[in-house]
Amino acid sequence: QLQLVESGGALVQPGGSLRLSCAASGFNLDYYAIGWFRQAPGKEREGVSCISSSGGATKYADSVKGRFAISRDNAKNMVFLQMNGLKPEDTAIYYCALTRHNFFRLSVLDARDFDSWGQGTQVTVSS
Repeated sequence: QLQLVESGGALVQPGGSLRLSCAASGFNLDYYAIGWFRQAPGKEREGVSCISSSGGATKYADSVKGRFAISRDNAKNMVFLQMNGLKPEDTAIYYCALTRHNFFRLSVLDARDFDSWGQGTQVTVSS
């Protein structure tokens, strides 16, 4: 069974930074493009970013462009999300997931194209 585990969430002040990690268990992560999503209370799950299997291509939601950076270390079987300039509206549970679709055919980050979701990690941005 493919399992992903997120970590790194915390309470942080506006303008602060966090680095989220997504670790794979039981399989090689480098076969898959990996996405980060988030879900705030009462809202739908929203695509944040995605990285190709090689790490050579990335996608970002407009709301995080210029502030967030996705990366991966296939040797360590991990994917990361560096979040800078955090805002209260970034508060959510953050999830990572893999897609079996070709990264370059993903026009939008749709949660229905992803599976093997982790349990999520809470990010709270508040003063």
